Amino acid sequence: GPHQGGKLRQGTACLSTISGASAGNGCGHTLLTPHSGTLSSKNYPGTYPNHTMCCWRLQAPPGSSLLLAFGDVDLEPSEHCAHSSLLLADPQTGTAYGPYCRNSVPSAPLLVTNSSTVTVLFNSTSHRSGRGLLVSYATSQHPGMGAASPGMQRHPWDVPDPPLTMCFSVYCPAGCKDIHGDIWGNPSQGYRDTSVLCKAAVHAGVIADELGGQVTLSREKGITLYESAFANGLRSKRGSLSEKRLVFHKVCCLLSPACDDVLEVVTFNASSWWHEVDILGQDRAWVAERAALSTTGHSWAAEPSSKAAWLELDLGTRRNVTGIITKGSSEQHDYYVMSYHVSSSRDGKNWRPYRGSSGQEDKVFEGNADSQGEVSNAFIPPIVARYIR
Repeated sequence: GPHQGGKLRQGTACLSTISGASAGNGCGHTLLTPHSGTLSSKNYPGTYPNHTMCCWRLQAPPGSSLLLAFGDVDLEPSEHCAHSSLLLADPQTGTAYGPYCRNSVPSAPLLVTNSSTVTVLFNSTSHRSGRGLLVSYATSQHPGMGAASPGMQRHPWDVPDPPLTMCFSVYCPAGCKDIHGDIWGNPSQGYRDTSVLCKAAVHAGVIADELGGQVTLSREKGITLYESAFANGLRSKRGSLSEKRLVFHKVCCLLSPACDDVLEVVTFNASSWWHEVDILGQDRAWVAERAALSTTGHSWAAEPSSKAAWLELDLGTRRNVTGIITKGSSEQHDYYVMSYHVSSSRDGKNWRPYRGSSGQEDKVFEGNADSQGEVSNAFIPPIVARYIR
């Protein structure tokens, strides 16, 4: 049967010794960082494959311990979970947790270990049913952790149900953006309370999916209709009335209703602009100044033959920039920008590419998919600069 704190069985260590690594043909969506992460079996929440395995090695910073939240463990039952199983092992103390399957589930949604290293092993043989597993983790510095739960009515948050309008705080692990489950609403109005909370937090721009982080929110009275929006690489759904909604709070953000500090652009500049002559022989200039979001009629457009076009915003003085909103030009044309890089400068001469929270490579922002809708992207961390390109 399942043994909490039993001795480690042989063959449970991952072959890899890299910090935060996974190996095997049964690994699904996985994002592992030293402070938090999310992992799932292949095809989750569809049926996991036969004769497969995945081994994840979780490594937290020395001196901290790992907390694991079981969002979903649905493996076909068998005696002693011999056919399909989830087994967790702590090589530092020689302790094992599990094996787990549908007839032997974890006794609590949150497992608090005393170790900075945990091996998670998933195995399957022949089976017919089962969604597989979804597990998230964080370190002991983040006790108020929410599991990256799928679209359930209730989430296994490690927080009590607060009364309406009372603020509470949860830690969201890295990797919530691509887990299964829906969100309804948008950053300005809030989200239907049945939305996957941490996924909604990524959409709202209060955390970066690559790192996760602490979020502060309140449960407010629900509204009649939740409008869909595309933001931070996620599309929310249009949803009907709910009793309650989730509202995220942050100190100040360009995209937040709590702060209407939309930054004023003093000057627009561009690498080039399109001088259009229409079929009636009339001139139309798609100049940089037309890039302001409130402009009616046509927008800015680069010269059609230009290869590396850029648009530059001068904010007049050094500002804290927390996000950007883009929209296409629907004036007789269906024009829009699908993706873009951002760089910033304090003096207009030396430019620094924006790399986001991962810091490894220049971040590519997902832009518009049509010329009608507005798309917002958050800068986490914010950019401090006078010029933005």
